[in-house]
This record gives sequence, C-alpha cells and structure tokens, in this order.
Amino acid sequence: QVQLVESGGGLVQAGGSLRLSCAASGSIFVFDTMGWYRQVPGKQREVVAVITRGSITTYADSVKGRFTISRDNARNTVFLQMNNLKPEDTAVYYCNAIVVFPSRGGYWGQGTQVTVSS
Repeated sequence: QVQLVESGGGLVQAGGSLRLSCAASGSIFVFDTMGWYRQVPGKQREVVAVITRGSITTYADSVKGRFTISRDNARNTVFLQMNNLKPEDTAVYYCNAIVVFPSRGGYWGQGTQVTVSS
C-alpha cells in the first residue's frame, strides 16, 4: 500500500518562503512522475509542478521563476521550494505520485495548507 506523507505547510507573509516535502512509503515501489497540485475552495485542483523520474520538470505559468520542484529517488521523496510567495498562492497543496512497479497506479497525499498573508 502506497502512502504519501506531506509536510512543510504553514502561514507566511507575502514575499516569504516555504518548503514542502512529500515522502512516499513502500521501498518495493518504483515511482515515475511525482508532483504538486493545489486547490482552493470552489475551484478545481490545478497542477503546480511535476517532475519525472529523470528529473524533467514542468511548472504552471503562475509559479515559474518562484517555485522549484526536486526529488530524491533513493528516498522516494519530492520537494517543492516556494519563494516570493503571493497571497494568491494560498491553497491546500497535494502531493501526487505515479507508481509503475510492481503495479501501476496514482496516489494522493492528504494535503497541507499553505496560507500567504498580504
């Protein structure tokens, strides 16, 4: 059973920084693409950044130049460094991971709240 445990959310002033972490349990699993998504009440969940196993990254236009996604394949962990945060970045951030071995499937973390005050 795959579990994704997120940490690092919180309250920060505009212009500040936060670092999110997501650790995927289960050493027998091989993870392909991992990523971060966010959601605010009344809106659809949107992609923030994703990273392939080979570390190819893709970012939403709204976070380019401010957020950096990275991963540690040995620890099945993905990170999101968020700099120059803006009030519009306020959301619940969810980690996502795609498993490719021994079976295929997509998994979500429980979410972590990020609040940016103006």
